Amino acid sequence: MGEYKRISVNGLELNCYCGGEGRPVVLVHGNGESHQSFSVLIGQLEEAGYSVIAPDSRGHGGSDPADEYHYADMAEDIFQLITVLGLEKPALYGFSDGGIIGLTLELAHPGTLSLLAVSGTNLSPGGLTDEFMASIDGIDDPLCELMRSEPDIDPEALAGIQIPVLVTAGEFDVVRPEETELILSKLPYAEDYFAEGEDHGSYIENNPFIGELLLEFFREHNY
Repeated sequence: MGEYKRISVNGLELNCYCGGEGRPVVLVHGNGESHQSFSVLIGQLEEAGYSVIAPDSRGHGGSDPADEYHYADMAEDIFQLITVLGLEKPALYGFSDGGIIGLTLELAHPGTLSLLAVSGTNLSPGGLTDEFMASIDGIDDPLCELMRSEPDIDPEALAGIQIPVLVTAGEFDVVRPEETELILSKLPYAEDYFAEGEDHGSYIENNPFIGELLLEFFREHNY
């Protein structure tokens, strides 16, 4: 059974679940969620012999709130978390906003990670479907404003990510298919998986499928 820690990073404290033994895997959840959306995945990883580090992002779950939200700050939070905990080249899996955070972290601090996997991830607000953008239009919430105004990742910058990256998306994702294809085309060492019949999070949140996919990805790269 794991434990919860309060980790001081970047001027605030993150609530972080730490459990298991073995090579470290950092899990970063999506917008408006918490590490608890990975409850099934955490169990799978621990049973397979990995150490799991699953923080709540700033303003989420049990972590401290912030006055405003930017992906660069959230990526720095996770980088500092990795540093404070002394994790040596962990693997990172990020879902939705967590994927944006993962890409942003490795771009800002190349070589921090050994492997990266991202699901339902976009490089800009334009990479999200019109239907999704309409659903958050006018909502007065800083986390919705974050999705309306960020990220702003230069596709060409992805060439700087020199580690294997697994990129997944659902057939009915809120991320446009062409956005996922763009990410795949710009990453030097990208692998892809398209989940037929699934939406943004149906194959991820409390679903064993994503754990099986990640464990296969780790095995392929001897992690």
